[in-house]
Amino acid sequence: MNYEQTLEYLFQQLPMFQRIGNAAYKADLKDTIALDNYLDNPHKKFKTIHIAGTNGKGSTAHSLASVLQEAGYKTGLYTSPHYLDFRERIRINGEMVSKEFVIDFTAKHSDFFTKLSASFFQITVAMAFEYFAQQNIDVAVIEVGMGGRLDSTNIISPILSIITNIGYDHTQFLGTELTQIAGEKAGIIKKNIPIVIGETKPEIKAVFSKKAQQVDAPIFFADHSYSVKNYVHNAQNQLVFNIEKHGELLYEGLIFELPGEYQQLNIAAILNSVELLKKHFNIDEKNIRNGLKRIVKNTGIMGRWQTLSENPKIICDAGHNYDGILNVVSQLKQLNYKKLHFVFGAVNDKDLSKIFRILPSEAEYYFTKAQIPRSLNEKDLQNQAENHGLQGETFSTVEEAIKKANEKTEENELIFIGGSTFVVAEAIDFYKKIKKP
Repeated sequence: MNYEQTLEYLFQQLPMFQRIGNAAYKADLKDTIALDNYLDNPHKKFKTIHIAGTNGKGSTAHSLASVLQEAGYKTGLYTSPHYLDFRERIRINGEMVSKEFVIDFTAKHSDFFTKLSASFFQITVAMAFEYFAQQNIDVAVIEVGMGGRLDSTNIISPILSIITNIGYDHTQFLGTELTQIAGEKAGIIKKNIPIVIGETKPEIKAVFSKKAQQVDAPIFFADHSYSVKNYVHNAQNQLVFNIEKHGELLYEGLIFELPGEYQQLNIAAILNSVELLKKHFNIDEKNIRNGLKRIVKNTGIMGRWQTLSENPKIICDAGHNYDGILNVVSQLKQLNYKKLHFVFGAVNDKDLSKIFRILPSEAEYYFTKAQIPRSLNEKDLQNQAENHGLQGETFSTVEEAIKKANEKTEENELIFIGGSTFVVAEAIDFYKKIKKP
């Protein structure tokens, strides 16, 4: 198989939650453990950091990887989903895994995958662990795919665990109450391993405290110690923070390359985690500052309040659940524009009623869908949105929606693209293609 054929095998012949939803979900770790044993437990051959959470886990993972890279460590990074290329999921010092490794790994082990009926995510996690082991990395930052307790990544014994926050997402698997969801995320808390909680909510704090106590895990509620006192956007559209720890100035003018204002919710977990990681790695203030200032360059992160065009102004963001979109809407309200053109798509297994209630009613909508089976049909999306007073046209592809928005946008008007990671991915891909010389 060549690379394209290999991807076809992985995407089409194997269950993939991002594409087809519920049918790909496996509710235990039995097959993951069997696959790991078959590969001789590659995850035991390097240090790991494990990150779960409803929102912010991707930004936190990339941030920590960037800091460790700046500190001189050979750093693996496993994240999901990908935007433009499957290989984005598996990186070392920002460089994607080679096509040759993806091809060889899949071909070598495909018979076992079939025998096991392994899922796409199980195979991808195994591929990452095997690659990191073969490349003799110093440390890997591992992002949970979904939940925590039953996630395929949860076979690792990390040096540090992190839970960024808890909100409503994937409720059909994780539960409909915050305490249930928190219980699933708390599944990554391991015996004697420090756990950092990024955003403390009183109604679920006890869930984490109880689990940590049961396994003698030191627990740190990061937002109890670290706080953002003020922030601005600099001329390069980067966030600039002043950070206090226990009320004392810790970092003045800390530059965070990702400009989404919601990143201030992640910074406490990031800094608390770095402090704990100093017990294992030599990390100084310069590494921290450069790591946060160079996240995009160091890791290739995409889709976080990303500007795709200046004329017209086009911004995209991968926030796709209630809390994520609430943050997006909050930042949109602070921008100056005459009119908002909103390219919006969603997946078909998400309750959108709460989301529609917070979307700006004055915007003109371009309802669309990403080209995956799990996308909600644009006509159904429009009908649901109209019930909440949101008006707009429908488009069968993201590209068509963007082109129409471009046609209708006048001076000092803004186009925003969001609602689904997959819609944002196709938007980024579209602009990447048209910007090629």
